Amino acid sequence: MTEHNVLGGLLEPCSTDPVTGFYRDGTCTVGPEDVGVHGICTVVTAQFLDHQRSIGNDLVTPRPEWGFAGLVPGDRWCVVAVRWLQAYADGSPAPVVLASTHEAVLGVVPLEALKQHAVDVPPDLSQL
Repeated sequence: MTEHNVLGGLLEPCSTDPVTGFYRDGTCTVGPEDVGVHGICTVVTAQFLDHQRSIGNDLVTPRPEWGFAGLVPGDRWCVVAVRWLQAYADGSPAPVVLASTHEAVLGVVPLEALKQHAVDVPPDLSQL
């Protein structure tokens, strides 16, 4: 099955260092097992990581039992759509890589909110 991004193109990889994604395949693919919709490819910032920790989503502390080394500012990571939306509402959203963000997140987060924090530029600028 072909996966698409929020711009309608093919879903591009998010990160392989660290390896991200619900399926730990480097992409923000969303499947039936991913009830959290880990579909937004972000470039995490210190502010975003602090915000996530404050709401109980610690993305910094290593969890070796889950193969998770912990994130540092600048890492690209697939985050849960509701968590990103909460950070957005609280004024602490992480930048978004639109080409690597799964279209399924549009059921949770408006495209305009994602575009406001986009860090990539698609070839067709009319999409912005």
